[in-house]
Amino acid sequence: MLYPLVRSFLFNFPAEDVHYFAMNSLRKGNDVAFIKSLIRSSFQYSHPSLEKKLFGLHFQNPVGLGAGFDKNAVYLRELAALGFGFVEIGTVTPQPQPGNDKPRLFRLPADKALINRMGFNNNGVKAIKGRLMHWNDFKQKNPACKLIVGGNIGKNKITPNEDAWKDYETCFIELFDYVDYFVVNVSSPNTPGLRELQEKESLGKILSHLQEINQAKPKPKPLLLKIAPDLTTEQLNDIVELSFQVKLDGLVATNTTISRDNLKTGREKIQAIGAGGLSGAPLKEKSTDVVRHLVKETNGQIPVIASGGIFKGADATEKLKVGASLIQVWTGFIYEGPAIAKNICKYLIDNQIN
Repeated sequence: MLYPLVRSFLFNFPAEDVHYFAMNSLRKGNDVAFIKSLIRSSFQYSHPSLEKKLFGLHFQNPVGLGAGFDKNAVYLRELAALGFGFVEIGTVTPQPQPGNDKPRLFRLPADKALINRMGFNNNGVKAIKGRLMHWNDFKQKNPACKLIVGGNIGKNKITPNEDAWKDYETCFIELFDYVDYFVVNVSSPNTPGLRELQEKESLGKILSHLQEINQAKPKPKPLLLKIAPDLTTEQLNDIVELSFQVKLDGLVATNTTISRDNLKTGREKIQAIGAGGLSGAPLKEKSTDVVRHLVKETNGQIPVIASGGIFKGADATEKLKVGASLIQVWTGFIYEGPAIAKNICKYLIDNQIN
């Protein structure tokens, strides 16, 4: 009951500033023993039925936090304390880049949505690799921490598409020993030309090359692809075909949408915000349709992580019932608050959803 009041206050300030203020405050609190214990007791929920083995990994629960929230692997301890089963860091690029000009993150409260045009702002793969090394040291010293970490990788803005495969290779090699799985991101609408890499030929070159490197390792890492919700049926079917050809381990559906259909927010405000990817409740139905299609066309042979419009346990259930193996939140975290993972997990157990 307290969070709606906190959210109303925080929504008076710029969205990106609030994001860092909230996470840095949580980080400081997590450094104090009794506050850390309070956070864990308040926001974690465990049950044997929530546990799942997928991609050869053991997930404590099916609720993850999507890429873009902890771009630089700064807040992993804090997110583990909030009860997430897995977190994707990134999107990570070879070189640091500032992203697009601010403001670049906008709230649409009437729609329970966000628009972002962050532009892959991150510290670069070397800096993020260093933080992940410390994270792995922490996990070794704290075996009770079971958080799974995925590495979401992309290309630098200045890298031409014909050389994009080199950027993905760099990130893959640098992060290989420090993440549990990889997600190839070619579906953000905020890097010019990036979505062109979803076309079958371009995508095939990137994925085949990464898989060649991957399979040469003694223990290959799960390799997944994150796709846009705006693809045609033909494009989705091409991705399904390619997924089998390169033996992808999974798909993440979906990224943000460029659509602005059926929003409650006034047209003038939408036009003033301008370009960016829309996430949140307006994406829920479209994301579910994509998940359903992928599960059907792959005959359930390629696991799908569902992302898009998940706020409550019922939203997660909808995705799981059409065949998703795991779910990810992002915008829902902003609107529902730090108890979102616990609330979804409890709903799944109370309603016997597996």
